[in-house]
Amino acid sequence: MKRTFDITGMTCAACSARVEKAARGVDGVRDVAVNLLKNTMEAELDEAPGVAEAVERAVEKAGYGAFARPERAAPSPATRAAQARPVADAAAEAKRVRTRLVVSTAFTVPLFYLSMGHMFGWPLPGFFLGEANVMPFALTQFLLLLPVIFVNFKFFRVGFKTLAHGAPNMDSLIALGSAASTLYGVYALYKIGYALGAGDVHAAHAAAMDLYFESAAMILTLITLGKYFEARAKGKTTDAIAKLMDLAPKEATRLVEGREERIGIDEVREGDILAVRAGESVPADGTLIEGAGTVDESVVTGESVPVDKRPGDRVTGATVNRSGWFAMRADRVGDDTTLAGIIRLVDEATSTKAPVEKLADRISGVFVPAVIAVALITFAVWTLGVGSSLETALSHAVSVLVISCPCALGLATPTAIMVGTGRGAQSGILVKSAEALETAHSVKTVVLDKTGTVTKGAPSVTDVVAAPGVGEERLLEAAVSVEGKSEHPLARAVVEHARTRGAHPLIVEGFSQVPGEGVEALVDDRPTIAGNLRMMEARGVDAGDLAQAARRFADEGKTPLFFAQDGRVLGVIAVADTVKPTSAAALRELAAMGVRTVMLTGDNERTAAAIQREVGADEVVAGVLPEGKEREICRLAEKGAVAMVGDGINDAPALARADVGIAIGAGTDIAIESADVVLMRSDLMDVPAAIQLSRATMRTIKQNLFWALVYNAVCIPVAAGALSIWGVNLNPMIAAAAMSLSSVCVVTNALRLRGWQPRFAARADAARSAEGPRAADGAASEDIEKAAEAGKETGASAPGGKETTMEKTLRVEGMMCQHCVAHVKKALEGVDGVEEAVVDLDAGTATAKMSEDVPDQVLVAAIVEAGYEVK
Repeated sequence: MKRTFDITGMTCAACSARVEKAARGVDGVRDVAVNLLKNTMEAELDEAPGVAEAVERAVEKAGYGAFARPERAAPSPATRAAQARPVADAAAEAKRVRTRLVVSTAFTVPLFYLSMGHMFGWPLPGFFLGEANVMPFALTQFLLLLPVIFVNFKFFRVGFKTLAHGAPNMDSLIALGSAASTLYGVYALYKIGYALGAGDVHAAHAAAMDLYFESAAMILTLITLGKYFEARAKGKTTDAIAKLMDLAPKEATRLVEGREERIGIDEVREGDILAVRAGESVPADGTLIEGAGTVDESVVTGESVPVDKRPGDRVTGATVNRSGWFAMRADRVGDDTTLAGIIRLVDEATSTKAPVEKLADRISGVFVPAVIAVALITFAVWTLGVGSSLETALSHAVSVLVISCPCALGLATPTAIMVGTGRGAQSGILVKSAEALETAHSVKTVVLDKTGTVTKGAPSVTDVVAAPGVGEERLLEAAVSVEGKSEHPLARAVVEHARTRGAHPLIVEGFSQVPGEGVEALVDDRPTIAGNLRMMEARGVDAGDLAQAARRFADEGKTPLFFAQDGRVLGVIAVADTVKPTSAAALRELAAMGVRTVMLTGDNERTAAAIQREVGADEVVAGVLPEGKEREICRLAEKGAVAMVGDGINDAPALARADVGIAIGAGTDIAIESADVVLMRSDLMDVPAAIQLSRATMRTIKQNLFWALVYNAVCIPVAAGALSIWGVNLNPMIAAAAMSLSSVCVVTNALRLRGWQPRFAARADAARSAEGPRAADGAASEDIEKAAEAGKETGASAPGGKETTMEKTLRVEGMMCQHCVAHVKKALEGVDGVEEAVVDLDAGTATAKMSEDVPDQVLVAAIVEAGYEVK
C-alpha cells in the first residue's frame, strides 16, 4: 500500500537523502520517494501492521519529524486539506522567513555600519571612536549580533542536531561557519579585555579590528534573504495545484421536492438533483436531466470553446455554465470527481522522483561531509602549510563552509518536475509520474491505435452519389426510411446524415434483415432494399456505373451501401469511421520532431492503408488482435523508447508495456489507469505537445544540474584560496551571498517552464495573425491545417483532403463575440459537404467552403439552429 508522510526539518538535498535512507532501512518498506519542495515522503509499505509507525520512528531517530497522513477513504474535507498542505506550507514558510529577514536586516545593517564604517569614512558617534573606546565598540557589535542569531537559531538547532546524528546538511555548514565567526569574535573580546587589563591599548585596538561579528550576522542575513526568495519561488511551483483547488465550487443548489436550498459542496451526495444557473460552476460530475446550457470546460480540457449541453449529456464538476439553466443528477461527488482526480494525479506526480534525480541524491549524500573535510583541510593548510594568521585561515575555512550549496543540487530536479507537471495539467496533459515525464523526452516511436484514437470511433457518411435521373433528396428519403428500423451502426450513421439534410422517413412495413447482405422493406408500398453489391446482384438490380464508384470507395477504406426501389438502383452512400480533424496534423508534427509513427488496427489491410494515406503514418500494422498489440510494442522497443497511444480496454496491455503509455481522456477507465499520461482533450495534437513538454522539462533539469555542479566545482576552490596567489580572495560575506544566489537561480530557471507552450502553438498564433479575426478563437490544430493551405488557390484540397469546388457567403446577425464566431463556425462545419467555414465577426459574414453543392436552406437551417439569424 502507498502512504504519504509529512516530513519536518528538511532544508537541503542532504536532508532528503538522509530521510530516504532512514525510511528504506525499515522492514516492510518497498520503495521511498522524498520530495524536498513539498516536505513529503511517498512510501510503498507492506500490509503488515505497525510499518508506518516504524517509519516515523526511524525518521525521527535520523533527526527529522515524520507524520503519516490518514489513508484516503470516503470523500471528505480531510483529503482536500492534505492536498492543500503543500500550498499552505509554502505560504507559511515564506511568511516565517520574511519575519526572520526583517529582524535580521534591522540589526545587521547597524552592525555592518558600525564595524565597517571607519573603513569607508562614514561618521560614527564619538563614544565608538578611539583606542579608549574599543570595548564599547566591540560589545555593541556583539549585542547587535545576538538578535540575529536568536531569530535564525533554526540553522544552529537543526545543523548541529544533524551533525550529531552523523548526517550533516546545509544547515550544518551555515551553523559551523557563523558559529566559527562568532566564537572567534568572542575570543577577540577576551583578547581586548586582557590587553586593556595589561594596559596595552594598542593591542586591544588591533584585536577590535578582527571581531568577525559582522561576518557571522551577514552570513545568517544573506542566507535568510536567499531562503526568502527561494521560499517565494517554491510557492510559485505549487501554483498549479493551488489554481486547480481554487476551481472547486464551494456551494451547490440542491432541488428538494421542487424547492431550492443552498448547501456546502461537502454535503452533496450521489444521486442529488442540483440546479446550475448561468455563471455558476457545476458542483459535481453528473448527467443533465432538464434544461440546457453552454458549458465552458476549459478548466478540465483546456479547450476554450464552450460546449452546448442538452438532457442526457454528461457535465463535469468545476466547469462553468456560461448561459442557460439546467438541472443535473450528481453521479460522482467529492474525491471521486474528475477535478479531484486531476488534483490527485498532479499531487502524486510531483511527489515522485525522476531517474535523473538519483544522481543528485547520490552526490548530495556525500556532499556536506566532503565540504566539512575540505574546510578543515583549508584551515590546516593555511595555518600549518602556509603559516598565515589565524584570522586568514579562519576566513578561508568559513568561506568554504558557507559558499557550498547542496540546496541547488537538491532543487534542480524537483522544481522543474513540479512546474512541468503543473503546466501540463493546465494544458490538459496529465503526467502521472516524474519517471514518465523524463522517459517521454527520449521517445523514438509513437504507436497509435486506429479506432477512437486516430479516427472518431463512430461511422459517419462520407459520400452520397445518386443514380442518373434520381435526386439526392429521393435517395436520402428512401435511405432514412428503410435504415431507420435497423440497429446496425452503419444504418444509424446513414439515418443521422439523412436527417441533418432534412430527409423525413415514409411509412415502412415488412422490414426484415438479410444476413450478410442488408435489409429490405416496403416503403410507401414500394419494395425497397439497402445493402452491398452482392444483394443488388441477387435481386437482379443493375448497379451500372455506381459499381465502379463503390469499388473506389472500398479502396479508400469506406463501406459502400446501395439503395434500390422497384428493382431500380437509387444510388450509393459511403460510410466510414472518419479520421479526427487533428490526426494528420499531429502525425506531421511528430515527424517534424523526428519521431516515427506506427498505426495498429484490427481492420483489413485495404482500410488500414487508406487511413495511413490520409494521416501520413510511417508504418501501419493491420489485422492485429488485442494480444498482438503488446507483441508489436516489444518488437518496436528494440529500436528505442516507444510511446503507445490508445483509448480502449484492449489497449490496456500495450499501454502498460510501452515505455510511455498515453491514454485518450475520453477512453475507458482501464486504459487511463494503465497509462502514464492522460490527454484530457482527446486531441492527438497533445501527443507531440506531451513529448515537447518532457523535452523542455529535461532541458531545464540538465541546465539546473549543470549550474549546481559547476557552481560548487568553481566556487569551493576559490573560497579555499586557490587564486590567492593572484590576489583573488572571497570573504565569508561574499561567499554567503553567492550561496544564496545559486539556489535562487536554480528555482527561477525552473519557473521559466510556467510559460511553456507547445512549439506548434506559436505557429498557430502566426497563422491566426495572418488570417485575421476569423481564426481568433479556433483550435491550434485547425490553425495548423489552415496554415498548411495558405497560398493555395480556391479549389485546392481542403483540410479534410477533398476538393473545394465552391463558396457561399451568408450574412449572419446576432454574433457578438468570438464564442459566437465559434458556434457559427461549428454549425456550418457540421454540415456534410462543408469542408471549412470562415466567420468574420466584424463583417458579420460566414463563408462556407464546400466540396459539393449544399442547398442554401441547409446552410441557413444550421445557423438558425445554432441561435443566429441569416439575412
